[in-house]
Amino acid sequence: MDLQDQLKNLFPEHEFKEEPKAEPDENAVWLQDDPLLCKYEKRKGKPITIIDGYNGATKDFKILAKELKTTLGVGGSFKDDTIIIQGDYRDQIMQLLKDKGFKVKRVGG
Repeated sequence: MDLQDQLKNLFPEHEFKEEPKAEPDENAVWLQDDPLLCKYEKRKGKPITIIDGYNGATKDFKILAKELKTTLGVGGSFKDDTIIIQGDYRDQIMQLLKDKGFKVKRVGG
């Protein structure tokens, strides 16, 4: 007998109303007004793509970083509120971010 059944036995005339719990969507990401900056650099001779300019929650940005890395099938990291993706994937990243509803600005080259 669980707690709900015990309460029904103690208070038979009371009507219990269960409110549905709104669970946060795992894929929901904070959208912003300012565009994300998509940069291209070379570090130690290797090309990298940097995404910067996000002003939402850090947790959401980490989720976005993981999703980008798994979609592209490449490595990368999340440091100091920037996403670093190994390789030059500016076009694919910009398209993925636009599909999610972000404004994206290409910086450099």
